Amino acid sequence: MDNCKPCGGAIPLCMVDEFSLPPDIVDRRVRKMKMISPSGREVDVGRTLKENEYIGMCRREVMDKYLRDRAVEFGATPINGLVQKIEFEGTDGPYTVKYTKYEEGSPKGSPAEAEFDIIVGADGANSRTAKAIDAGEYNYAIAFQERIKIPDEKMAYYEDLAEMYVGDDVSPDFYAWVFPKYDHVGVGTGTVVNRPAISEYQAAIRERCADKLGPNPKVMKVEAHPIPEHMRPRRVVGRVALVGDAAGYVTKCSGEGIYFAAKSGRMAAEEIVALTAGGTRLPTEQEIKDTYLKKFDQKYGPTYLVLDILQKVFYTNNGAREAFVDMCASDYVQKVTFDSYLYKTVQGNNPLDDVKLLFNTIGSVIKGNAIAKPDRTFSNPVESLKRL
Repeated sequence: MDNCKPCGGAIPLCMVDEFSLPPDIVDRRVRKMKMISPSGREVDVGRTLKENEYIGMCRREVMDKYLRDRAVEFGATPINGLVQKIEFEGTDGPYTVKYTKYEEGSPKGSPAEAEFDIIVGADGANSRTAKAIDAGEYNYAIAFQERIKIPDEKMAYYEDLAEMYVGDDVSPDFYAWVFPKYDHVGVGTGTVVNRPAISEYQAAIRERCADKLGPNPKVMKVEAHPIPEHMRPRRVVGRVALVGDAAGYVTKCSGEGIYFAAKSGRMAAEEIVALTAGGTRLPTEQEIKDTYLKKFDQKYGPTYLVLDILQKVFYTNNGAREAFVDMCASDYVQKVTFDSYLYKTVQGNNPLDDVKLLFNTIGSVIKGNAIAKPDRTFSNPVESLKRL
């Protein structure tokens, strides 16, 4: 269990209270963001935040251990192992999980198995649970991040600041970032449409932020991982329910997944426990769909839809990216964006400001296309068809 999941590490404010996270889990409290356009224009974001509002920056190895240890305190049985296969005769189980079990301090594992009536699959983008139930494929992005130690005077710049870079040099369909961590920064990027060029995009973001990192940045760790681009076609089969990345719960535009992984796991567990009626019965597939899936989709479906639209509109070319950064100068855009992210509800219910935003968006798009440099062309017809 000493693995460290590659991750940007940003969590919304609502997660801190909702999951009772202690203050020391949050390494940095980001209250300012700097958006950098393809042409180098910088827009400062964060002036609409209240004094007690922030984006939390965490290290997954720290937060995951805390949540895991707390689960054990509440009665969960931990097993240090790697799932190899899930076998069952009928979709309603029981399910035999075959795995490699590791003893503390030993790199060599031994085969083991256990039988279960219900499974909640929270095993990530490469989910073996999803494969076992034939949950269907999804398209995915590759995210690449370097954790970099920089001089103290350079780290002071990122005390409570995160940076977001857009441009076809750093990603043809996503963004690149510099996120502050405990005593270092995470610098990374991601792409769906041109995954073979991820190292080129990483080199480009390193070049764009080079002056801010100082003359001798030290790479501490290199991380790469897949990010689901949409939900699995089947998230509940029999008495197996998928949550988090395994289900495809990562938002477009922002690439956020931590909160939705935790929230979907809790929702699935609570609904399934309620359906068992104190352990007197086993729920049906339809009952799990009618409770867990229905409630999750109703609550968060609009968020996924809005962010999907935003990514398709603003991450497609340099003109749109220039417009995106230009729009972020608006106090109304900043407030709606931060409120939606921090509290996980789609904001924006001021008709007059929404109309103004529409016209400002049109103006920003026109201006962006006028100053933007043309996007580079690329072709990867074989790689682009790969799915997880």
